[in-house]
Amino acid sequence: MKKETQDSWDEIIKPKNRLFDIHLGELWKYRDLLVLFVRRDFVSVYKQTILGPAWYLLQALFTTITFTFIFGRVAKLPTDGVPMILFYMAGIVCWGYFSQCLTKTSNTFVNNASIFGKVYFPRMTVPVSIVISNLVGFGIQLIMFISFLIYYYCIGLPVRINSAIFLFPLLIVLMAGMGLGFGIIISSLTTKYRDLQYFITFAVQLLMYATPVIYPLSSLGGKLRIIVLLNPMTSVLETFKYSILGQGTFSWNNLAYTCGFTLLTLFIGILLFNKVEKSFMDTV
Repeated sequence: MKKETQDSWDEIIKPKNRLFDIHLGELWKYRDLLVLFVRRDFVSVYKQTILGPAWYLLQALFTTITFTFIFGRVAKLPTDGVPMILFYMAGIVCWGYFSQCLTKTSNTFVNNASIFGKVYFPRMTVPVSIVISNLVGFGIQLIMFISFLIYYYCIGLPVRINSAIFLFPLLIVLMAGMGLGFGIIISSLTTKYRDLQYFITFAVQLLMYATPVIYPLSSLGGKLRIIVLLNPMTSVLETFKYSILGQGTFSWNNLAYTCGFTLLTLFIGILLFNKVEKSFMDTV
């Protein structure tokens, strides 16, 4: 019998002994598996529900109505002349995508331990598939927001779309990158510290109030404004509102800060994820 040589194998699995021994190219090689995970993530969310994907619309709509009543009518927070529905929905749609990416990827190792322990494939395909599948829900909610935008434009209320709208693809990448980066960092840490699982949902809710979702950045001043600007999601929301509503504080410097922060978060997250995936089965 002819002896198999190393060159005859389709896949050679080698141990990752170095911290920077990262093979992101495997994501493309396993793109069929990635597509399968994306489909699984999307279908499993509302499987066996009556309304199905319509829940994406209802969640954003009901949250917008609640914010409009509580923060707009009762608390009377300013919206800088923008219709309350559009102001709150713009923040909710963007924040919803980021928070979903973060919370769902933060449980990658714990929720998929049974799969990871049985067969080899690039572990990074799981959190990346979550980020991609969440784009479907984000797109559905964005269509609803655009529908309201067209309605307000038709009845003559101010809708000031400008050239900053061309930055929208960059904003999506930044939201996805930050959500993925934070998520895989937390996922790597939860293999040893399970308390983070219970803390993350609460922390994301608190972080929303440190982001101009329910109030305009222009209403803040002094140290409070500086603190909110340190939140990398602030420039994303402000740029989006500025580009499509004409309301918001657009700044290239703030956007550059968010880009740098996102790259750093992703870099740290990938390093941690790569390190933990080698031994997480011993602790999960």
